[in-house]
Amino acid sequence: MKLDATDKSLLELLQEDAKQTTKALSVQLNLSKTAVYERIRKLEKGGVIKGYTALLDKKKINKSFVVFCHVRLTQHSKEHVIGFENEVIKLPEVLECYHVSGDYDYILKVNVADMPAYRDFMTSKLTSLKHIGSTHSIFMIEEVKNTTVFSL
Repeated sequence: MKLDATDKSLLELLQEDAKQTTKALSVQLNLSKTAVYERIRKLEKGGVIKGYTALLDKKKINKSFVVFCHVRLTQHSKEHVIGFENEVIKLPEVLECYHVSGDYDYILKVNVADMPAYRDFMTSKLTSLKHIGSTHSIFMIEEVKNTTVFSL
């Protein structure tokens, strides 16, 4: 989908605050409310806007212990890869999962309350999944940058 300058401006405004009304957006973009509404619908239907969500403060919901867990599978057959991915998707502690190249096959971003919660996650959930050969955990010391905003 080709985005014009107005689409890009609209997307930047929505990334800053998706709860803005079409009236507020129309004033900022110098468009009618109907034009803004139609552009948003077009961007949604085109899959540019995938959805809307509330961003939570992980400290206030007791999920501020962040771990990047590298996972190596025992084999790389299609069955093992698909099986692992289907199971890891079901783990609520895993916020992100990436299939990567290099020494490990996957990188997981895990958010839990603390080290005992992470130990419990590892021993009762993650390492009980089939086809995991090894894991390597890296613990976040400080969050330097965390954004969901794309520069357009």
